[in-house]
Amino acid sequence: MAKVLVKGNEALAEAAIRSGCKLFFGYPITPQTEVSAYMAKKLPKIGGCFLQAESEVSAINMVYGAGGSGKRVMTSSSSPGISLKQEGISYIAGADVPCVIVNIVRGGPGLGGIQPAQSDYFQAVKGGGHGDYHLIVLAPSSIQEMVDLTSLAFNLADEYRMPVMIMGDGMLGQMMEPVEFPEEDEGAVYAEKGWAANGTKMERKHNIINSLYIEAKELEDTILERQKKYDVIVKNEPRCEEMNTEDADIILVAYGTTARIAKTAMMKAREKGIKVGLIRPITLWPFPTENFKKHADGKKKFLCVEMSMGQMVEDVKLAIDCKNSVDFFGRTGGIVPTPNEILNKIDEISGGAF
Repeated sequence: MAKVLVKGNEALAEAAIRSGCKLFFGYPITPQTEVSAYMAKKLPKIGGCFLQAESEVSAINMVYGAGGSGKRVMTSSSSPGISLKQEGISYIAGADVPCVIVNIVRGGPGLGGIQPAQSDYFQAVKGGGHGDYHLIVLAPSSIQEMVDLTSLAFNLADEYRMPVMIMGDGMLGQMMEPVEFPEEDEGAVYAEKGWAANGTKMERKHNIINSLYIEAKELEDTILERQKKYDVIVKNEPRCEEMNTEDADIILVAYGTTARIAKTAMMKAREKGIKVGLIRPITLWPFPTENFKKHADGKKKFLCVEMSMGQMVEDVKLAIDCKNSVDFFGRTGGIVPTPNEILNKIDEISGGAF
């Protein structure tokens, strides 16, 4: 199939439609508004429903209802908007309802700015809303991956009955690259969701979608049962990319757009004779812990590169049981690091080898 030049936000929206998503509820906010605009244009033409809610709070609760009916549904927003959705996300997780949530991250905290950032990492992987729950969090680093991981997000959401987040940044949302879309199977039939509240036709008992448990023991039992699902996900679903790690003295750790910049820095460092590798987490949760553990020899140095103040550093240290040194370089506020800035940090931690 021929590749087409597409903006990241629009590529993600098209991929969602091709994955069987015909329901979208959202609210505009830069730099992800093109997702909503694309859905508004396309969904009515294919018998779907686009609805711009009066707020992000309304939008996420519409997602809750649509997902509870068994339909594939998506919402998208950017950092402050995702914060407003957190209560609804917790309700969705507590009711075991599948959906896809897109966060095209901008600088924060507060209103911050509209430039790209990665400072929502904690919010995405450590919770964000109340209670014991997780989201599967996927981090694309190219427009092609935004397409591929969108399809994966819907499949994982349905398989595990839980919300899945696609977390990109403002640069990925706004940039354009050639991508190849999968063929749309208009006759695709998705698995029947026997748990859904979608009408009984007087042929089965009522299904109830709920996250309220008055009895403490009943709530604990439900949480413990859900944890078993999370344990399966931790075992089976971590994804990452490794490059030049086996002989590396320094391993860069980066995701999303930053991983592309770090890759350039890695290649420049190797040209200068410094053995540098790269681990790029694709799933931020579950974190690809095993890919780090095998390098926890006390000798290799790790360097986390992020568009934040170092939120992923904690997970890297945990993954290697703090056996190796972990340094950090990052830019924040919407500033994107450059390969040369990373290269200078590599030179610093290698003892001035250049």
